Amino acid sequence: MKALRTFRKNYELFLLTVPGMLFLFVFCYIPLYGLVLPFKDYRYDLGFWKSPWVGFKNFHFLFSSEDALRITRNTVLLNALFIVVLLVLSIMFALMLYEMSRKFVKLYQTIMFFPFFLSWVVVSYVFLAFLDMEHGFINMLLQKMHISPVLWYNEPSYWPSLLVSANTWKNIGYFTIIYYTGLLGIDSELFDAADIDGASKLQKIKNISIPMLKPMITMLLLLQIGKIFYGNFDLFYNLTRDSSLLYSTTDVIDTYVYRSLKGVGDFGMSSAASAYQSFVGFILVIVSNWIIKKYDRENALF
Repeated sequence: MKALRTFRKNYELFLLTVPGMLFLFVFCYIPLYGLVLPFKDYRYDLGFWKSPWVGFKNFHFLFSSEDALRITRNTVLLNALFIVVLLVLSIMFALMLYEMSRKFVKLYQTIMFFPFFLSWVVVSYVFLAFLDMEHGFINMLLQKMHISPVLWYNEPSYWPSLLVSANTWKNIGYFTIIYYTGLLGIDSELFDAADIDGASKLQKIKNISIPMLKPMITMLLLLQIGKIFYGNFDLFYNLTRDSSLLYSTTDVIDTYVYRSLKGVGDFGMSSAASAYQSFVGFILVIVSNWIIKKYDRENALF
């Protein structure tokens, strides 16, 4: 009865949630029946439900191959680098923007945010203009300096740093603006009081800015940790031009699933890899939130 009274009192607000609830139901809950696919030997002639059940055979095939360790290592390590580098640099840039004159902030925001709107396909061709083996700008510069050109798309050792640089360049503006808006929400009286007490810039950052941004940092970190097993397919596929010589350092779960599905047409193994991503990502979010809750309960996500 209490729930019914609450609904009658706030039915306009409940009606506003209907489109969002329908969206979640259609695109997030109905597709959950696909979770049985990793446990089946999918056959086109039998269809989804009549295909034979094979249990964990698809997972066994995935993890018994040498590829499983490589794609898992690459996915986790590269995404961890993306998270750490973006976190540190975006907070630094947000703090610098906050100290600038408001007259120039919009200009810098626009310059930093512009790469975020570029497609990874476009970015891949920009990188190709620099890294092309014959006509790339860097190799032409090396030749003029009488240095042997580098076969960038044949040398896997260069690509972890190249991928981190590309991801940072494209996304740093987005995260910088998020942290900058968080800084704008801090009560200016706190900074005024710190100025009266003679606090330096670094002391204000350490004792006011960073602590006040901690809830936002925690939330974004948890969301990113939840996707640490999901490689950005557009980034890893387009930027590397799917060069097989680079797989040792650039092949991630998403590109592996794509090639498996495209080349072999094995829906069971491909969906097993995707289910593996989702399950481990879910566990990581739960564990990360539990650790945060244990040491700083107020900043936990749930």
